[in-house]
Amino acid sequence: MSISAIKVLLLLLCLNYTSLATAEFKPPNQDEVLIASSLIAESQTPAAGSITTLAIFMEPQGEWHGYWKEPGDAGLAPQLTWHLPDGVSAGEAAYPVPQTLLIDGLMNHVYEDSYALLVPLKIPASLAVGSSLPIRLDMRYLACRYDACVPESASLNISLFVGDGENDPAVQKQFSQWRQSLPRPLGSKASFTVDNGIFRLMVPFPESMQIEQPHLYSATKNALVNSAEQHFERNGDVLVVETKAGKQRADSFIGTLSLGHDLGLDVEASIAVVQSNNENSLTVILVSLAGAVLGGLLLNLMPCVFPILSLKALSIARYSSNATNARSEAVAYTVGVILVCLILGGLLLALRAGGTQVGWAFQLQDPRVILVLLLLTCTISFNLSGLFELSSLNAGSELTKREGAAGAFWTGALAAFVATPCTGPFMAAALGAALILPTAAALLIFAGLGLGIALPFLLLGFVPALQRCLPKPGPWMQMLRNVLAVPMFLTALALLWVLSKQIAATAIVAVTGCIMLLAFGLWATGLRQRAFKKTAWLPALFAGILALTLGFSLLEQKIVPTAIKADQLVFDEVQLESLREGNQPIFLYFTADWCVTCKVNEQVAIDRDETHKAFSEAGVVMMRGDWTNGDANITAFLGQHGRSGVPLYLWYKPGESEPKILPQVITPTILVEQITN
Repeated sequence: MSISAIKVLLLLLCLNYTSLATAEFKPPNQDEVLIASSLIAESQTPAAGSITTLAIFMEPQGEWHGYWKEPGDAGLAPQLTWHLPDGVSAGEAAYPVPQTLLIDGLMNHVYEDSYALLVPLKIPASLAVGSSLPIRLDMRYLACRYDACVPESASLNISLFVGDGENDPAVQKQFSQWRQSLPRPLGSKASFTVDNGIFRLMVPFPESMQIEQPHLYSATKNALVNSAEQHFERNGDVLVVETKAGKQRADSFIGTLSLGHDLGLDVEASIAVVQSNNENSLTVILVSLAGAVLGGLLLNLMPCVFPILSLKALSIARYSSNATNARSEAVAYTVGVILVCLILGGLLLALRAGGTQVGWAFQLQDPRVILVLLLLTCTISFNLSGLFELSSLNAGSELTKREGAAGAFWTGALAAFVATPCTGPFMAAALGAALILPTAAALLIFAGLGLGIALPFLLLGFVPALQRCLPKPGPWMQMLRNVLAVPMFLTALALLWVLSKQIAATAIVAVTGCIMLLAFGLWATGLRQRAFKKTAWLPALFAGILALTLGFSLLEQKIVPTAIKADQLVFDEVQLESLREGNQPIFLYFTADWCVTCKVNEQVAIDRDETHKAFSEAGVVMMRGDWTNGDANITAFLGQHGRSGVPLYLWYKPGESEPKILPQVITPTILVEQITN
């Protein structure tokens, strides 16, 4: 036994002397194992050149408990000694979030229930398939309860073989559960001060995210008085922790912040001075607002927005000779865009304030919303193709004028709703900032995004010189209207494809039937309109209600997950951290089936033979995060990198602490260049 362990045992025995004097102490049986342990491999056949994970599974018996990596005021962390084949190396063990245990004024960081330490195991690339990998772990640890502490030891063995890296599904599920108990990296630097014996930690943490029964565990020895009371307060998007400082004085601090429900964040902080700088905050807001406006302007060029813009092209050309109507439609269109952006932004902030991990474009993660958009887009497409008319043929001039502005408003609303899944240049950082700014500033940024989207048509409506550049109204407009039905039908096809990634194949067939039902109702309405029937809209209204009702009932079928290609890994934050300890570059990208920009980038740059060949030759590990149906872990990870939506492309170079964020529009050249840079 080490000298430090002996001191710990003596201290505990002394502190419990009183209770031991009044109660009969029953020592455990010498042959009894107080904390059972076992060694489990995530894969029995890890591939050469890969990193697999070993779990040291600990099972405290009865009232006994084990200790965290920094046990607190008393106790002893597990001491691990590995015996590995040549070339094989084990990394640092990852500990789950511990619990607090206060005994006679001593604060201990313990595990009272079963837990697992996860250890990355690096397999050298030089080993041949079939090579035996005998692994032994000699472990010494301390088992304690309220009246005693007993040092225990275990020698754990496991035999692996170099193979294909396949995992048993049941074992993989268990490892996934263990990983859920690990604290997540904070992703941004915290800061702390020590003044008059008070330790004050400032952690960047969105005000909208709620926490329950927080506790700060110090992994820096003697940085805190572990048994001292901890005070937590929110200062905007900063979580402030105050407690009594320990004897250790250092320029850095490492700890784990427990958020409740076995959730936690690993915190790294450097010493700093707390400053309140309103001028800097104003600068951040103004820069983010400018980025949102510019991002919204560029969004007009994105492939997911262009089909909707065709709707405004007709009305702008129709009123180019009437300045009043042009301005009226431009304003109505702008109001529609900005209002939808504000509604979506406000709903996003409200959901996040309620603890739901969602990001920008959350609406297209719900199949019901996609169904509504699909039926609406089909309705617009059939209207442009001439199947029916949106307004009465004999409407008067005042009604036409009023419907023109109303039509422009709803066109703007639809454009904003469909445009938001895209995250273009400048826009990503602006929206990422909006999620951590105060609510009023965040809504201002969302409004700026809407202004950017509507800006081209706002300029057309109020700048006569631009209006004169448009062609004069004429018979060509009807032909253009019919031609513009094509991109709208393509938009409907894209929405149907997105829906196919979220629901079962049989439901997709039924949804197609709902579209045909809607088309029949619109056709019947068109016939009644040409016959000047007063109730011309009845067939379309009845068909639309029936299509929506049947469609919603069909969407209850099980969602089908998007398949992952054989040469890609599914996004896993713990596995990512393990891979980063190796010497292989990592390309991590986040996508969604409803993100047209993502799909274009995949076809043009990622899923190409030359890209895969270059990655294979350089040993690049490719990891993919699918956000199609929403994922709280992915949402949190995007937020850590200042993003609220997809796409996001990250390149991890071996030896570098931070990844390189690649452009949101990528090419094969951009990806291949990362290998040589």
